[in-house]
Amino acid sequence: MKIICASLVILLAVSSQRATEYYVSTTGLDTNSGTVSSPFKTISAVAQLAQPGDVVTVHAGVYRERINPPRGGESEAKRITYKAAEGEEAIIKGSEIVAGWIEAGNGLWKVTRPNSYFGEYNPYQDVISGDWFKPQGRVHHTGEVYLNGKALYEEVSLEATAQRAMSWYCQVDNKNTDIWANFAGSDPNHERIEINIRPTCFYPDKPGRNYITVSGFTMRHAATQWAAPTSEQPALIGTHWSKGWVIENNVISDSKCVGLTLGKHGDEFDNTSANSAEGYVKTIERAQARGWSKENIGSHIIRNNTIYNCGAAGICGSMGGAFSQVTGNHIYNIHINKPYGGAEMAGIKLHAPIDTLIKDNRIHDCVRGIWMDWMTQGTRISANLLYDNVTEDLFLEVNHGPYVIDNNISLSNNSILDWSQGGAFSHNLFAGNIVRKAQSRQTPYHKEHSTEIVGLSPTLGGDNRFYNNIIVGGDGLRVYKDSELPMQVGGNVYLDRAVPYPGENFSRNLQGLDPMFRLVEEEDAVHLNFVMQPASVDQRNQIVTTGLLGRTEISKLPYKDTDGSVLTIDSDYLGKKRSKTNPVAGPFESLGKGDLRLKVWQEGY
Repeated sequence: MKIICASLVILLAVSSQRATEYYVSTTGLDTNSGTVSSPFKTISAVAQLAQPGDVVTVHAGVYRERINPPRGGESEAKRITYKAAEGEEAIIKGSEIVAGWIEAGNGLWKVTRPNSYFGEYNPYQDVISGDWFKPQGRVHHTGEVYLNGKALYEEVSLEATAQRAMSWYCQVDNKNTDIWANFAGSDPNHERIEINIRPTCFYPDKPGRNYITVSGFTMRHAATQWAAPTSEQPALIGTHWSKGWVIENNVISDSKCVGLTLGKHGDEFDNTSANSAEGYVKTIERAQARGWSKENIGSHIIRNNTIYNCGAAGICGSMGGAFSQVTGNHIYNIHINKPYGGAEMAGIKLHAPIDTLIKDNRIHDCVRGIWMDWMTQGTRISANLLYDNVTEDLFLEVNHGPYVIDNNISLSNNSILDWSQGGAFSHNLFAGNIVRKAQSRQTPYHKEHSTEIVGLSPTLGGDNRFYNNIIVGGDGLRVYKDSELPMQVGGNVYLDRAVPYPGENFSRNLQGLDPMFRLVEEEDAVHLNFVMQPASVDQRNQIVTTGLLGRTEISKLPYKDTDGSVLTIDSDYLGKKRSKTNPVAGPFESLGKGDLRLKVWQEGY
């Protein structure tokens, strides 16, 4: 009997720890039990019940709600998972359909809602603001108006709205919110008109909600505020100040400011830095007091998402993205034709991406591609496809390294804006200009694989390594000829107008030869067409390793992979193994000669 009783106790204990799978359907009820045959109606209802280890499966339909998970998981093995049912489109929207538009003259339509309709948050009263935000002399609200899913342009007056097709304008008094819109001749009472209501779609209101997975959703329409690095950073979906999230296989679009954020915590000092480096240093110190370390913060996985139509950034994060992986994402149409400016706009914009991997992303038609701002250390930016970005593909601002940039394809007019030092650039294709500038700001560097600050330093410029790259056009590496800190350069191929680094060994100067790089975008793939001259692959190059790259001048650290292992760049952009004795310059190891066509992106691969 004792044995039987003990066995029953063990079975009961195991049963009590068994994960539960809850189900959600638009045909369900929040008073249901959450089983397959008795699903909940809203994701928010089941979020109140979900415990570590549980899975929330959401069936097809539109869910107009903000999910604010009240808890996270306990570990990688006991996370809380929110996922769309396999093969079904579950859509989470921060908007509501608005009907009852009346004609207001001059081609405008008007709708009025009492302020109580919006609850505690009215996006048509909330004005975008924050550190490093530039309103360009006008007001911008976090609200938005959509005609059949397409966002309209916010105008500054009724007169301007009447003159601009596909625009809107709002006024709020102490009772009502009035919205006027120019629908370019469409009758809004016969179309789907939506307006932003909620500030986010999936975002915890408190930090420390760890180990959450969000997978397979379509998420649209959020009235997001400016995500300054000195403040809490809400977004359409965000991790807040937490650890161990997995955000994968989602479609994220139409956030007024940012699509996805990794950090930061909020405090009473938000947006009080006076837009200064000194102010952000104080922000970092407060973050450390709030537990900024590998044990508590970061280590997120952001993979295979499609992110587009966001006003400021596709992905951004201040310190909260350290030790993370951002891979396989397709990011486009970010801060295009927006009437405001600032310093947080890019496909990916991270502060302190310590030991962070950014790999296999396709980033195009953004104000800029990837912007690494402050404390880029132990970071690896590898095998990304960047093109048609407005200002540049890579902006490296006041970092001291070490960081590695390898096997990338950069085809915009400007490839690199370098305001940093301590970078290692290897086996890239840079088809645009390279621009550099020293910086006097005192910015931090850290202990290896740590958030602990060792010291502050200005960015003198130089201390970079350029090995085995293909550089096309512009001034090439001549821009580094007067660098304050010494450079390591070798094995690069210079084409078209690009100028070699003075005194470089083992380079190949093929000025005047134009490879005619051209991208061809198809429905689910991208191909790169170009012409390879026989002489451009005839070199003797070194394999790039930790030993070859040495240590940085400022942080005195070696170049390693993001997991701390010894670095060896022995695979190319396509994953093929490189020669150990004479690797080919550029991102492709195996090339023929003459007219070539390579698949450089496959949707869902």
